[in-house]
Amino acid sequence: MALRTVITERQRRLGAELRKLRINAGLSIAEGGKLIGMGTPHLSHIEAGRTAIPTERLRKLVHAYGCNDGPYIDELVSMAESNGRGWWSAYRKALPQSIVDLAELESRATALRNYQTLLIPGLLQTESYMRALFRSARPDESPEKVEAQVRFRLSRQDLLNKDAVTFHAVIHEAALRMVVGGSHVMRGQLTHLIRMSMKPGVTIQVLPFEVGVRAWYSTPFMLLSCGIPGLETVSAEHPSGSLWLGDADSLAQYGATFSGLSNSALPPVVANESPEIHEERDSWGLIHHILYTH
Repeated sequence: MALRTVITERQRRLGAELRKLRINAGLSIAEGGKLIGMGTPHLSHIEAGRTAIPTERLRKLVHAYGCNDGPYIDELVSMAESNGRGWWSAYRKALPQSIVDLAELESRATALRNYQTLLIPGLLQTESYMRALFRSARPDESPEKVEAQVRFRLSRQDLLNKDAVTFHAVIHEAALRMVVGGSHVMRGQLTHLIRMSMKPGVTIQVLPFEVGVRAWYSTPFMLLSCGIPGLETVSAEHPSGSLWLGDADSLAQYGATFSGLSNSALPPVVANESPEIHEERDSWGLIHHILYTH
């Protein structure tokens, strides 16, 4: 039995879900293995994401654990059968694993909710903005590495062209005022936000300074949903890489936090030329106000 030397977030999460089902069934790992004629070490490796599990055995195992949720089981099967190969595979040696894992999870998602504090969300950044950002964040980075990061992020943005995916971003006003690459770059970036809001599945809100600390949440994060309750994933940004969360308490906490931020933010950007629609203060108006300060 060959063990994986690199475990992706999808593989780790599949194992974690199987472990959760076993524990909820009140079974030890040895008892769980016996249900499908599998030794304790083998099941232990599966739960740790270190090795695969065949579809037939996966279905038999989760049913033996007492799970009969068809859509949930089908999604577990899809996670297990995926070979993890996509456009992001070409970057596995060039970029950190957490970034590549994010792209794979985004490709499987049907809904994304993103909160950003000091920077424009990556999925909404212009090429000029991201290039200036990468260069300023890591001035010693080689031009080749910067270009690889830019190409990768641009490829991630392709998912917003899919009708089956919705993207809801709450952006703190600080991110709109944080100058990246100079006024020319910022004008293009702010205009791009308004343009992106025209996409049917994209919702953009601005959390203004005036809201104060009651709605402040300092950690940028993204909630990725595949449409199956309980299988959402939280990607919380951390200096050393993404922090992945999928337990029920974390999903509830971050879901409630995003709802609170959205409720505190200005109404979404509506790129409509009718002046009546912008009579009340909204995200569109604040973006335009900041745009004309550059």
